[in-house]
Amino acid sequence: MKSKYFFILLLLLPAQFVLGQPERVVGTWEGKLNVGIELRIVFHIKQQADGSLKSTADSPDQSAFGLKCDTTVLSGNELNIQMIDLGASFTGKMIDDSTIEGVFTQGSDLPLTLKKVEKVSERKRPQTPKPPFTYKSEDVIYHNADKSLQYGATITIPEGKGPFPAAVLITGSGPQDRDETILGHKPFAIIADHLTRNGYIILRVDDRGVGKSTGDFGQSTSEDFAKDVSNSIDYLLTRPETDKKKLGMIGHSEGGMIAPMVAVARKDIDFIVLLAGPGVRITELMEEQNAAILRSMGISDSAVTEAKSLFRRIVNVIQSSADSLSALQQASVVMENWKATKSEAILSELGLADSNKRSEHVNQLVQQLHGTWFRYFINFNPRPYLEQLRCKVLALNGSKDIQVISSQNLPGIEAALKRSKAKAILVKELPGLNHLFQDCNKCTVDEYGQLEETFSPFALQEIINWMNKNVK
Repeated sequence: MKSKYFFILLLLLPAQFVLGQPERVVGTWEGKLNVGIELRIVFHIKQQADGSLKSTADSPDQSAFGLKCDTTVLSGNELNIQMIDLGASFTGKMIDDSTIEGVFTQGSDLPLTLKKVEKVSERKRPQTPKPPFTYKSEDVIYHNADKSLQYGATITIPEGKGPFPAAVLITGSGPQDRDETILGHKPFAIIADHLTRNGYIILRVDDRGVGKSTGDFGQSTSEDFAKDVSNSIDYLLTRPETDKKKLGMIGHSEGGMIAPMVAVARKDIDFIVLLAGPGVRITELMEEQNAAILRSMGISDSAVTEAKSLFRRIVNVIQSSADSLSALQQASVVMENWKATKSEAILSELGLADSNKRSEHVNQLVQQLHGTWFRYFINFNPRPYLEQLRCKVLALNGSKDIQVISSQNLPGIEAALKRSKAKAILVKELPGLNHLFQDCNKCTVDEYGQLEETFSPFALQEIINWMNKNVK
């Protein structure tokens, strides 16, 4: 679950420039924004025939390219760039011909230094599979029953005579492409590659509203996504290569919440694999998640305790509010009442000493928690679904995961499964792995993009070993 200090905001980012001497800025500029994780921002600037500048921007770590840049105002070396559609702006000063220092604003102010480069830096991702493959890889399009939704996906099929066991990969929270791309990592491409080489059909699918899939992601809930996954299972059933008695799902994070929902609703699911899936109420999970992320940032235990209390109170009023305006008003009162009883040291450590920062924090929380998806998600309890499972279940969680805490969620999953009719149950903590199942060092959210490893080979082998034993 891609969560945050009280939610790290992953932003889609564009920009544009014009200077008094426009030739100085023609070219490619690269910078890095720290939004809890480090995101590369790239501006491509060209000079037009009339001397004006036109730019496009990329956020390569979010797979966003050719982003629209609107207006630019120059006063000496001072730049002001407006990105209207995204509600964003950049204000910077050209220090020399190779450096622009400034502030990027989108909800909050973030420092951004741009360097002129000949070539955009590349993140090393040695595990990402590249063709030619030893199996069939096919990009496909299919629809739901009434043709109101289209799904874009990639299906990989082993060489040889089928039928083969088959599984759908289910992404975590937030709009994701079929590879679950994050910070240049493509974990689902790697999982699909390894499993297909071991004799499994794997279907990985763009989330609704992403890539080749249609639909409105922003107005959808986890329940809608479960219907999408069920439609993908139906597609697998149309493929002659599929062993219809060996159908399964592999879900990461929120995908590990959705897989049991689908399995309970159908009678043809043979197995599910839960990768960092929740085992407790999401409100409880989020509270501990925020605490773990704060600790990873060096926040003291006393400040973390106070932050947990604040988070709990604000979530409660937002959940009970009829609309976003009343949620904002009530949450603001909660924030100020909380602030009045806290020391300056605690407020400063949490970045909440300034009234504007407190207001910004409340606004961000209300905006996120009052959305369609989050209102469903935050009220979700996975236990009833886990208790109704009848299929085979593998549940894995990294010991260093600070988003879905293994010590909290694995016991929750295990306890629920003991009350179920699930088979071949294995619930296991994998040492040293983070939320993305990377072997981590600092084990912070910010480290995700810094690590070359995309998905632990040890974790891959755990999945393959269990599937070979219990599915084939």
